[in-house]
Amino acid sequence: MKRYAELAPSQRTIMTPGPVEVDPRVLRALSYPILGQFDPEFTSYMNDTMEMLRSLFRTTNHWAFPIDGTSRSGIEAVLTSLIEPGDKVLIPIYGRFGNLLYEIAERVGAEVAFIEAEWGTVFDPGDVINAIHREKPALVLMVHGETSTGRMQPLAEIGKVCRELGILFVVDAVATIGGVPVNTDEWFIDAVIGGTQKCLSVPSGMAPITYNDIAAAKINARKSIERGLRTPHESNLNASTRRPVIQSNYFDLAQLQDYWSPARLNHHTEMTSMLYALREGLRLVLEEGLEERFARHRLNETALIAGLEAMGLALYGDPSCKLPVVTCISIPDGIDGESVRGMLLNAFGIEIASSFGSLKGKIWRIGTMGYSCRQQNVLQLLGALEAVLIRHGAKLHTGAGLQAALDVYD
Repeated sequence: MKRYAELAPSQRTIMTPGPVEVDPRVLRALSYPILGQFDPEFTSYMNDTMEMLRSLFRTTNHWAFPIDGTSRSGIEAVLTSLIEPGDKVLIPIYGRFGNLLYEIAERVGAEVAFIEAEWGTVFDPGDVINAIHREKPALVLMVHGETSTGRMQPLAEIGKVCRELGILFVVDAVATIGGVPVNTDEWFIDAVIGGTQKCLSVPSGMAPITYNDIAAAKINARKSIERGLRTPHESNLNASTRRPVIQSNYFDLAQLQDYWSPARLNHHTEMTSMLYALREGLRLVLEEGLEERFARHRLNETALIAGLEAMGLALYGDPSCKLPVVTCISIPDGIDGESVRGMLLNAFGIEIASSFGSLKGKIWRIGTMGYSCRQQNVLQLLGALEAVLIRHGAKLHTGAGLQAALDVYD
């Protein structure tokens, strides 16, 4: 019988746009004893998590809870529950993850209209608003922070118009929640999806979401009770008036509401340890303070940019709409980008990311997110990147990068 070595993952400095390093206190929370999912002690942790998510999303929404699964599970749950077959949706696309919204919406039966902006830019809100008036969709789906290009879309004007017109506004804030402001109520967002593995510094495996009463009304109009849980009285629940039933059982927000409400109607077995981790991660975010956390992300971004530019590297994309937690670098001519990434990982234990689609092989992406967003990490990366690029024959301003970053911190 084959023997397997004891698990011993290497220690890395992770500077990608996700996943990122996890705060040791969150890792400790993952090791705590398992409680039953209906144990009053555990359900109190569920309630704590909902309260803290409302603060994180800056909302008074009643519904704020995590979907068990990676960030994509949250997107699927919201879109599957809100989009009825035949609904028209408008998706402004400016990178990979706008295309993901398109694909998921199409799979659940939406009629998809879209507009596109050049990668490395975002939309003028007026262009999106013009498309809304032209297409007259039932929903607008949009990415807040596009990690594939390192750009961030302004949302407030778009949300205001959607609210005035009675259009549901759904936002993917996976990359931004916990690192930059996501003002759910102020920006008139009806449903928001977050992620754990980026600025929250919790392992991938849960997708925090929130949605308001407008969205909940549409979800509840499609509600069904799982066959094995129905009483005889409930067997034909709203049968004559119900709109098309939500097409997924696992991602049925109407059923998940019953699980996260005082009714505690069983839906699935809760991911106990991940709930501990999320609760602790949220506690740490709020303990630091949202404004203080946003300022920390801005500071380390500023130092990183100063170092890269002083070194002689060119940043990719329109700087006016840069995503504060992801910095994209144009790979210098004649440099093998994957060889550089490999040497950074193997010689220094530092991981940065490449990109996707038309940008594959053209840029590197550096994440300064959550627990990875630290002065020590930024300085180590700048020193290591300079050394690796020199080994690959790049002509740089030797030593200037670290000094420029130190000037920012000083």
